Amino acid sequence: MNKLRLAILVSGSGTTLQAIIDAIRKKELRDAEIAVVVSNKPDITALERAKKAEIETLVMNPKDFPERSLWCSAMAKEVKKRHVDLVCLAGFLQKLEPCFVRSFPGQIINTHPALLPKFGGAGMYGLHVHEAVLKAGETETGCTLHAVDEEYDHGAILAQVKVPVRPGDTPQTLAERVQAEERKLYPQVIQQIAEGKIKLEKTPV
Repeated sequence: MNKLRLAILVSGSGTTLQAIIDAIRKKELRDAEIAVVVSNKPDITALERAKKAEIETLVMNPKDFPERSLWCSAMAKEVKKRHVDLVCLAGFLQKLEPCFVRSFPGQIINTHPALLPKFGGAGMYGLHVHEAVLKAGETETGCTLHAVDEEYDHGAILAQVKVPVRPGDTPQTLAERVQAEERKLYPQVIQQIAEGKIKLEKTPV
């Protein structure tokens, strides 16, 4: 069986990328390989992690293009060149333009640090999500792996893990526990996609 070829899109420290690299190395993620790591920013730790693992890296900074549509089409072209089967957003802090999403129908997944559809949408990323969860008085939160379409945090939910909200939690302590579960869940979902246990719709919603 051919391995699923992955493009991992990153913007920061790359802890989720590292979890995927480690899962492949340990053969917990047996049926996938990382073809390329794409960043929207230069000089980030995620790129160092990829280079250490001898994975090709690309920097596609939207600031280097006169229009976002040109950035989007250039990034799609570069990813397509590498014959990628699945695009994995792993802390990628740029909204994908419709042209990119349409270039990879049913081939893009993302992680979100809450139990979608709660606490999703524009502005709901990073600590903002955990602040909102605490402000709302929720007793549980978690993480969601979902398909990506042209709306924020809108695509089909593929898997979720619940995390209890503890008395005295801060956005930071909550983030740590949710991220720990995200790092476990992401490689599991990729493996299930590779095995055909999770099927992605080929047409964006």
